[in-house]
Amino acid sequence: MNTVLWIVQGILAAIFLMAGIMKATQPVEKLVKSGLNWVERVPFTQVRFIGISELLGGIGLILPWALNLFPVLTPVAATALALVMVMAAFHHLRFKEGKAIIFNTILLLLSAFIAYGRFDMI
Repeated sequence: MNTVLWIVQGILAAIFLMAGIMKATQPVEKLVKSGLNWVERVPFTQVRFIGISELLGGIGLILPWALNLFPVLTPVAATALALVMVMAAFHHLRFKEGKAIIFNTILLLLSAFIAYGRFDMI
């Protein structure tokens, strides 16, 4: 089970790190061109905040558990990312963006799997 959790953590961390870096650094126009149409509907500072949150969450999925420094932070990060995905799914539901909801749901389930698995190992 530990190996499966590490694989899922690695994949999920890579996804959130890439998404976080992109949202935290790129201009809104470039984000829209890459398919993130929702960034036009929210304030610029909120896009940056979401990006930084995803970046920190991606780091939190790996470092605390790998370094054995406050390992409880890994399932906490996974839980926080799951909550971010719930909020994202509700936002996309409001605007009838089905593909985004499916992607949010997959990330939510993977985050919940990590949270459950790592909380169980503490």
